[in-house]
Amino acid sequence: MNRQSFIQGTMILLAAGLINRILAFAPRIAMPRIIGAEGVGLYQLGYPLLIVVLTFITGGIPLAVAKLVAAAESDGEERKVKTIVRLSLFCTVLLSLLFTAAIVLGSSWISSALLNDSRVRYTILAMSPMILIVGVSSVYRGYFQGRQNMIPTALSQITETVIRIAAMLLFAYWLLPYGLHFAAAGAMFGVTVGELSGLAVIAFQYMRTRGFYAAAALNENSKNEASRTSPALFRSLMRIAIPVTGSRLVGSGSYFLESVMTVQALAAAGVAAAVATAQYGALQGMVIPVLLLPGVLTYSLSVSLVPSLSEAAARSDMKTIHKRLHQSLRLALVTGAPFAVFMYVLAEPICYYLYNEPEVGAMLKMMAPAAIFLYFQGPLQATLQALDRPGAALLNTFYGAAIKLTLIFLLATQPRFGIYGVIAAINVNIVLVTMLHWNSVVGFIKYRFPIADLIKTGAAACLTGYAAHALFVTEWSSSPLLRFAAAALGGGLLYLCCVFLLKLVDKDDFGRLPFHRKK
Repeated sequence: MNRQSFIQGTMILLAAGLINRILAFAPRIAMPRIIGAEGVGLYQLGYPLLIVVLTFITGGIPLAVAKLVAAAESDGEERKVKTIVRLSLFCTVLLSLLFTAAIVLGSSWISSALLNDSRVRYTILAMSPMILIVGVSSVYRGYFQGRQNMIPTALSQITETVIRIAAMLLFAYWLLPYGLHFAAAGAMFGVTVGELSGLAVIAFQYMRTRGFYAAAALNENSKNEASRTSPALFRSLMRIAIPVTGSRLVGSGSYFLESVMTVQALAAAGVAAAVATAQYGALQGMVIPVLLLPGVLTYSLSVSLVPSLSEAAARSDMKTIHKRLHQSLRLALVTGAPFAVFMYVLAEPICYYLYNEPEVGAMLKMMAPAAIFLYFQGPLQATLQALDRPGAALLNTFYGAAIKLTLIFLLATQPRFGIYGVIAAINVNIVLVTMLHWNSVVGFIKYRFPIADLIKTGAAACLTGYAAHALFVTEWSSSPLLRFAAAALGGGLLYLCCVFLLKLVDKDDFGRLPFHRKK
């Protein structure tokens, strides 16, 4: 199995992630039409709890596995690689079983006392089998990431997405006659089925390729196997995993507290429980997925960035570190800027044609300006983790979470703000955490992002936004759908022209693509 370079690995994960995001919009579009905003809210209210639990189990383990496997492979110690995988699987399975039991036993209290809607209990029960499945999958993904072989992860992600989409829609539709709470639980169980299929694929890839890696290490025979004992490897695993888990736990924990505080604050503002659930469902199930769509690139960059920067840091190769970080941030900026602009100027038609909910467009428009900061956040956090600065990422995330939760309490409890107070708090969190990450990275590696790229990208995005807005609002056609399609397509083509004219992308960038072969 061939390793991929940083750009090749990124492009493989980008292709898989892009396919997944596009496919994942099928249930995002269909679910509100099947079970409505209230049903989506019942489904979404269970998700933050799942994210918290999965963070405890998988938050730092995949990264730790990736770094240790990469180091062991570079030393030719294949026996150590096997030990790392076994230890990681043991820890993950044990934690998964404990948390699954706790979630099942406490589901009634969590849904009634914390989430203010007892119907969410069925969603929580439907998601409980997913904990063990995702935990085991994360170990295998960390293993292949450490091998710098992103193909098994990409295949697993695509398989999981396809199966999940079909299962979500089928179970939600079949259970809808029994009530919205059963339909939402059916959708969550469909996600569990998808995760199980993804685990089957990546486990098969592991079984199929481990013999190849062992044979390759044996044939090289360049270094003696000097595997450390299991306790020493366990300490190394925990030394990496615990700080990263702590950092991510702050984010996922704040996400869970955000869901709890949102429904509680809206109730304090006089909003009925069913309406609060529907508003939360619109925000988390409709607006946030649109906002995160371009994040597929930053996620792919972040995953590929960790082993690449770790290797460069081990060599004290600051030039490569700057180069990789600049590539990541520039791609995040150039690809994210037009999406942020489109979400602002075309917010209402986007929500109308996607969800048949044009009023949700006001939420999307309010969040669009913060989107570009969100796309920067992933590569910056990955850089801090790869350079052994997880503590800085932890503190930055904690500060942002504390301010977000405080603002939700202060704003959402007031009837004049309501759900828009929650959105304002989330926007402040996004901007603040990104700026703190930026300050930490710059202070550590003395990196400077070229201001010219910011100016040129901003000019191209503004011109694109003006053209898209003009094409949509000008009544050159009686069909709003045709005007919307023209605005999106015309604006996109204009932005691409600006990108090439302003040399934001050049032929050297194409030379880094995996399918291109430079002479």
